[in-house]
Amino acid sequence: MHKTNLLPIQRVLSGLAVSILSLSVVAQQATDVRTYSPPGKLIDVGNYWLHINCTGKGSPTVVMEAGGGDFSLDWSLVQPTIAGFARICTYDRAGYGWSDPGPVPRTMQQIVSELHRGLRRARIKGPYVLVGQSFGGLLVRVYASQYPKEVVGMVLVDSSHEDMQIMLNNKLTHLRELSRGREIPPVQTKMPPPPASSSAKESRESPGAQSKVEAPYDKLPLDIQQMRLWAMSQPKYNDARRSEFDFLAEELARMYADKARSEYPLGDMPLIVLTRGKNQSEGHSKLQADLVHLSRNSKQIIAKNSGHHIQLDQPELVSDAIRQVVEAARHRSKLIAAESR
Repeated sequence: MHKTNLLPIQRVLSGLAVSILSLSVVAQQATDVRTYSPPGKLIDVGNYWLHINCTGKGSPTVVMEAGGGDFSLDWSLVQPTIAGFARICTYDRAGYGWSDPGPVPRTMQQIVSELHRGLRRARIKGPYVLVGQSFGGLLVRVYASQYPKEVVGMVLVDSSHEDMQIMLNNKLTHLRELSRGREIPPVQTKMPPPPASSSAKESRESPGAQSKVEAPYDKLPLDIQQMRLWAMSQPKYNDARRSEFDFLAEELARMYADKARSEYPLGDMPLIVLTRGKNQSEGHSKLQADLVHLSRNSKQIIAKNSGHHIQLDQPELVSDAIRQVVEAARHRSKLIAAESR
């Protein structure tokens, strides 16, 4: 839970005079504590805690993985709808939102292992339909490869791809080609003590607060926007974001090699690939189409009115895609033909 050190009453009172301004500040801080309590539960995954928020009933359980820099809050426009037909769990990766910082580096294997432990310790039983947006799309694929018996369906929301490119020195470069061939560190199951060289000053540094959220997050309800601003202001947040890229090139290189060796790695698992319709490059379009080939039971839907965050631009489209995959998983049936919406 978010903790705020309220000003002691001795500091607020000065003699017999009571500062109305100081009292209003204290009242506002108290309101913030109530407002920013975790919506879900805090689960111990190895002497550090993950925030997991589950609503609704029905199997399979839908588990959401947010994109890079995003929070459980960013599924707020779809979670209530999904809770109407299935159990849905959103969560904050270690270092995000209400979750404690986790062991570093924040490799995809580390993140996936923590999610797996969190689900088990929270007694959130499978099978699961995994939903991943952007970087989260890579994470749910890693989860399915590590724990294949637990996953019965998948929705990729404008997902990243192992062959994605970045602009480097004014030239498009495959991120996986930046791999230095380093061995990916093993998963850590306990939070190690801080190094002796770390200083109190470093731990207190804050990235600073924004006064308002930027598009497309401004489509979230106002109270969620305020919670998001608070989450972004936490010093642990930027550290977690940076660390997720420490071994990403090596991990993408591994995924690229593994995919080349296995046709339809998800078998007949129902899979929907949701792709943005706006600001679409030829390269991104090809990679999105390639994701469809992860399963023999798959289709692609183009979200014509959406940018990268389809869950914010067209939340009803994301909810419907998840419904289709849940129903296909329940009845072990084929998905209907692809479409654009």
